[in-house]
Amino acid sequence: MDMTGARWRKSTKSGGNGGNCVEVADNLPGVVLVRDTKDRDGGILFFGPVAWQGFVAFAKTFR
Repeated sequence: MDMTGARWRKSTKSGGNGGNCVEVADNLPGVVLVRDTKDRDGGILFFGPVAWQGFVAFAKTFR
């Protein structure tokens, strides 16, 4: 997959002290990318837009 042009942003729910932080790139057509802020060269998770929306909706139930 060509990830050129992915615009990464830190999740609004990530900790501010360098702890559990993730970055999301949702600007590419048909895919949402997720990676660990502390290990940017590590693995990247790929989600379809519908799956990502479902995950976010589910995660919001834990507020």
